[in-house]
Amino acid sequence: MKQTLEQFLASRGAIALAMVIALVWGIWYMPLYDLDEGAFTEATREMMETGNYISIYLNGEPRNDKPILIYWLQAASAQVFGLNEFALRLPSVLCALAWVFVVYRFTARHLDVATAGVAALLLPLSLFVSLIGRAAVADALLNLLIALAMLEIFGYYRRPSRGALRRVFVWLGLGFLAKGPVAVVFPFLVSGLFYLSYGRWREWLRLVFDPAGLLIFAAIVLPWHIAVYLDSGWTFFEGFYLHHNVDRYRAPMEGHGGGLLYYVLMTPLIVMPFGGWLIAQLAQLKRVATDPLDRFMWLWFFCVMLVFSFSGTKLPHYMLYGVTGVLVLMARDRDRLRSPWLVLIPPLILFGLLGVLPQLFSLAAGQTERVYEKSLFNAAVAAFAGWGQAFALGMLALAVVVAFLKLAVWRRVALLGFLQALLVSTSVAPTVIDILQRGPKEAGLFARANNKDLVFYRSYQPSVSVYSRQVIRHRPARPGQWAYVRVDHVGEYLNTPSPYRKKVVFSHPPATLIAVDER
Repeated sequence: MKQTLEQFLASRGAIALAMVIALVWGIWYMPLYDLDEGAFTEATREMMETGNYISIYLNGEPRNDKPILIYWLQAASAQVFGLNEFALRLPSVLCALAWVFVVYRFTARHLDVATAGVAALLLPLSLFVSLIGRAAVADALLNLLIALAMLEIFGYYRRPSRGALRRVFVWLGLGFLAKGPVAVVFPFLVSGLFYLSYGRWREWLRLVFDPAGLLIFAAIVLPWHIAVYLDSGWTFFEGFYLHHNVDRYRAPMEGHGGGLLYYVLMTPLIVMPFGGWLIAQLAQLKRVATDPLDRFMWLWFFCVMLVFSFSGTKLPHYMLYGVTGVLVLMARDRDRLRSPWLVLIPPLILFGLLGVLPQLFSLAAGQTERVYEKSLFNAAVAAFAGWGQAFALGMLALAVVVAFLKLAVWRRVALLGFLQALLVSTSVAPTVIDILQRGPKEAGLFARANNKDLVFYRSYQPSVSVYSRQVIRHRPARPGQWAYVRVDHVGEYLNTPSPYRKKVVFSHPPATLIAVDER
């Protein structure tokens, strides 16, 4: 058995299985989640419906959160496969798969094939990579382009070539079209510090201001920026660059704040089940003094951590922009792991928590009086009880067995990665998303089947717009329309004085549709 497992982990079949379980499974049947997937995909739907592929709108209003590239990719996919979950998520999945391939190719070129295989396992099996890698948002695309730019920069340092330098500017330009300045800030900052650390800052300045490279960057970035200005004026520039970049960095937005140690505490969770392995890798920091690869990858990691630690708005997946290089170092130093429990205990704790989800949700339901949260927690108790909890506990038992196998530590934690991906992809993530989004999806489909116009009442769930195939605005319902009302606002809506008759026509918590008609 030991030999079989070792052969499996060394095979390309293991990489393929990791990618299928962690990055592909479920993209065709899980409902779109709000707010992020719903907002991106509804903006894409409206782009296709209106034929305006320049300016971005969401429910008829300008959406200035992100530049254009992900919407173009989603629209292209939807044109081929139809407007459905599979098509809308496919661009992200392909980007995540390409991200794995890029890491494999870089590691094989600069280290060795065996290490490349391990790095290609660590990336997709990391918890947050698997979550954002199949979500219809811009993050998988951005992470791919940041990784391409960073790894190309290091490749140029090792083997300078005009082609490599030009490709860096291509990836920077595409990254800028995917998510704006963040795609350029980190390659600029990390490469500058790296070259400066070797006293080669003049060379770095020549590379940064390479005329042909700057022309390539401008040729990619400027046409759409000019087009969006001609189409809608300064709206996008003010909304995106000032509000969603400057203001987002200066102060928390949408309640996403945190202290200076936020990313120090969150990063091990982001790469679970490899959080303990990442901590153990810190013992190799001394190699930055002698090894350029270590210096570059750790600069990459700590620059991202430091920059976002001082940001007003904090979200866990921001740290993904900096973990790619450290995963390569972890793969290289896999045989240096000596303390198994530092590496194995964190994922076992995570498995344990997933195994008692019904009890945790029951406890949470008892701690809140808010109708919306209580309804979701109670639904989660029912959804995860029975088979769901038995499956999670079975995975926990299997994880404990794996932890005691007489295999190298890194192989044991890699196997835990497969178990975690299987549990999250086939049970936890689909169940959570179903609890949150099955009602909104069914409400949208029900309205579409009955050819009814919807309005939102104290709700913002753009996925309903995607499924109902209509722009939904926040305004009073007129006779003949239906109001989309969240479960905690139903009583308030029905009891509000009105000259019209109101009747509940659909209810699947947390979603309710209320018909409004003449008396």
